[in-house]
Amino acid sequence: MNRDEAWALLTEYTKGESLRKHALGVEAAVRGYARKFGEDEEGWGITALLHDFDYERWPTLGDHPNKGAEILREKGYPEWVIRAILSHAQEITGVTRDSLLEKTLFACDELAGFITAASLVRPSKSILDLEAKSVVKRMKDKAFAKGVKREDLHEGAASLGLTLEEHIGNAIAFMRDKADELGLRGTL
Repeated sequence: MNRDEAWALLTEYTKGESLRKHALGVEAAVRGYARKFGEDEEGWGITALLHDFDYERWPTLGDHPNKGAEILREKGYPEWVIRAILSHAQEITGVTRDSLLEKTLFACDELAGFITAASLVRPSKSILDLEAKSVVKRMKDKAFAKGVKREDLHEGAASLGLTLEEHIGNAIAFMRDKADELGLRGTL
């Protein structure tokens, strides 16, 4: 299991730039937490990178992420990677989020997208000057990134034993390291 092969798999199935950037954003956040928790940064990062790789081809919940899990099994990915990916759609797959990786992937998935959206509406269009309190404020606006369930953001932070603002601050910091790759440097 290596990142170059995971990236090739992602780009084979995912052609859209925004979904690729989403995968990179979630990867940055999950890798950051792996470092923070003293876990396997490479393994966690690859898992995050691939969590939605099948979504563009099979966007129907039930197909996604189950079709992706079948492909990953065929390619010999470890069961712990597949289980984590299945658990991020627990409501559909029934796979509970038990491990720290599973909880972290869920906690970072929707949040990375929300942080990206919050960065892009700033005058600077940058994550480099984004603060957690700005993201919390945006969460109160139900029309902003309305596809993101606010309760999932709260649940994700709680599952990691963090306040929402701490979790948002961590994810912003982890994603800042990849601002250029994520297209979030803006005018700064």
